[in-house]
Amino acid sequence: MLINGKWQEKWDPYQKSNEQGEFIRQTSSFRHWITPDGSAGPTGDAGFKAESGRYHLYVALICPWASRTLMLRKLKGLEKVISISVVDPRLSDQGWRFAQQENGIAGSDQDLINGTTYVHQLYTKANQDFTGKATVPILWDKLTNTIVNNESADIIQMLNSAFDEWGNKELNLRPSALLSDIEAYNNWLYEDFNNGVYQAGFAKSQSAYEIANEKVFNTLNKLEQKLQDGRQYIFKEQLTETDIRAFVTLIRFDAAYHGLFKCNLKRICDFPYIQSYMERIYALPGINETVNIDHIKQGYYSIEALNPMGIVPKGPYLNFIAED
Repeated sequence: MLINGKWQEKWDPYQKSNEQGEFIRQTSSFRHWITPDGSAGPTGDAGFKAESGRYHLYVALICPWASRTLMLRKLKGLEKVISISVVDPRLSDQGWRFAQQENGIAGSDQDLINGTTYVHQLYTKANQDFTGKATVPILWDKLTNTIVNNESADIIQMLNSAFDEWGNKELNLRPSALLSDIEAYNNWLYEDFNNGVYQAGFAKSQSAYEIANEKVFNTLNKLEQKLQDGRQYIFKEQLTETDIRAFVTLIRFDAAYHGLFKCNLKRICDFPYIQSYMERIYALPGINETVNIDHIKQGYYSIEALNPMGIVPKGPYLNFIAED
């Protein structure tokens, strides 16, 4: 954690807990928006105009929040518009770290934009007195050398529409006719599923774990029931942001959350309609490039507080993903 721009302690995955032992996620600190004309967005300052080649994404393939920004970048065809750097999946004592030449895991990068070793150095480059956790994703402005935004929910909204001059403007994952339903579903998914698995995994009391675990499986049961009518996506035949938010947790579930986070009442492969739904999204053009099961397992199982011996499981085998 950074306090007034100085790294203070060994990285702690637990962030904050309340008196009941429930995991509380840190709120994001940088909330500027990229807009087509550079005007201010819903939060933050103006001056961040959508331009090809100006912005850079720092991501971790282990991280569901970061991976949903990668999915938007792929689906909108923005690979040549927004560059990326992928951190090493293994958590260090100073948090996220870029690949080192001598021992980097395949698929991770060095920071060729700013030359940093740790992600927290990007935060102090943007604000030398920054206090808080150094998280990914980070949307970086190469023109002004600062962080635009580190909230993935904001970033995926920007990628959906701000860069339509260069990307696939025919694809809109937030159609106005469905927007109120999308927002309601997003909030439910976040509270009970996306963040619910973390509340189970990082619970500090039995009751907090059981409450979180129940929310997670109630969500899966409801989603399985919804998909039984043969629909392609959550909102029938319309792919939306909600599907992206669901997918990033689903694809990590059997590999990480089922075992390490103790969400082990069932696996995703025990929900046939959800399994088929997840495979349909994985089969969308480019989405397979945003999923790296080795990074996911190496990353989650490097969390010393949950896995002190650092042993990475061999399985599970996901038969729809080609393995080396």
